[in-house]
Amino acid sequence: MDAYTFKIGTMDCVAVSDGDTDYDATDYVVNAPPDEVADALKAHGHQPDRIPSPYSGLVIRTDSNLVLIDTGAGDMTPNVGKLNGNLRRAGIEPSEIDVVVLTHGHPDHIGGNVDADGHLAFPNARYVMFRNEWDYWTDEAILAGLAPFFGQWARANLLPLGDQVELLGGETEIVPGILAIDAAGHTAGHMAVAIRSGSEELLYLSDAAMHPIHLEHPGWYPVWDYDPGAAVATKRRLFDRAASDRSLVLAFHFPPFPSLGHVTKRGSVWRWEPLAAAVRA
Repeated sequence: MDAYTFKIGTMDCVAVSDGDTDYDATDYVVNAPPDEVADALKAHGHQPDRIPSPYSGLVIRTDSNLVLIDTGAGDMTPNVGKLNGNLRRAGIEPSEIDVVVLTHGHPDHIGGNVDADGHLAFPNARYVMFRNEWDYWTDEAILAGLAPFFGQWARANLLPLGDQVELLGGETEIVPGILAIDAAGHTAGHMAVAIRSGSEELLYLSDAAMHPIHLEHPGWYPVWDYDPGAAVATKRRLFDRAASDRSLVLAFHFPPFPSLGHVTKRGSVWRWEPLAAAVRA
């Protein structure tokens, strides 16, 4: 399955796959004994050296806009970079999209901003990002201290946006019904997104958690978290909200695609309940 269509109130939504990859437990959890992490993964049927991860973007059609959240990884590996093809197979032309929301600057979320020739993949869109996130990933002094790949991807996929980028100073409504939420911690200006229509809400959590084990063990964090303490606090706030409101949740990396489900509170931790209709589709 490359796309999954559903509704939030009156809004038509499509979860769109950019592909998938495998991760290693040593990256997913850096602050817990490996045997405990292995046991937690085993409960989900996953091996520590082969944790499946979809890359699950989202398109929302509102009354006035066609919005894409995150553009995937581009040509980072042969198994990803499939977003545009899957958009077209779902009946969505990239040129139709008029707003692209970038939740953060990691390569697997911005890699589809431009095509192989360096042209904007969504030429008629304004690209939206939190200002402090943009400032981090366009600061050459910061990029010089990161692994070269991060700098290469940021320069190639952010700088070409030019005057089509809109930088947000804080939480705000991007377009009617779609709200940018401060979710800092995974990165300096990490964003979650709330999609609201009528009495229904979808929370797009991006990388606030990478796997359901991060709900069951909320103090565990991955190697990529910029500020682990802030990331854990953000995780608790967002998952408490999702559980109390019974919001539908899309978590970019949660297997299997389309990474949709609900969160329930169990004492001081949470459980992930995949959306049964999506898993069966």
